[in-house]
Amino acid sequence: MLLKMIFLAFLGLSAGGIIAAGIFAFLAIIGVFPRLIGKTKTRNHILLYETLIILGGTAGNAADIFKFPIPLGGTPLLVVFGLSCGIFVGCLIMSLAETVKTLPVITRRIHLAVGFQYLILGIAAGKLFGALIYFSRQMGAS
Repeated sequence: MLLKMIFLAFLGLSAGGIIAAGIFAFLAIIGVFPRLIGKTKTRNHILLYETLIILGGTAGNAADIFKFPIPLGGTPLLVVFGLSCGIFVGCLIMSLAETVKTLPVITRRIHLAVGFQYLILGIAAGKLFGALIYFSRQMGAS
């Protein structure tokens, strides 16, 4: 029984690590981190950026798993957190907008002349279907 629990814990942590690595790789590929580094002109602190990204991802996963209470709560912390999230989401949206600009180039290169709108519709419908299943089964509720 103990061996089974150890195996399941290892499997769950490995799967979570793979998903987290994929998300961070996606953010790096679409240019969120390089854009922030370029805009702030702090290229000489790359090692610090890498360390903080890893620590932030690890701390976020640990906080999600173990539900740490935040003793400092209150409005000032909420303002800082909201501002940080807003800045991050804004940077993510701008990076995704630049990625979307490449879609016409990709369609020309792979010679996709007909059916591009159905590809976009299929992606959107899949996202909608997944979100409906997620929320109808209350998978996000803790």
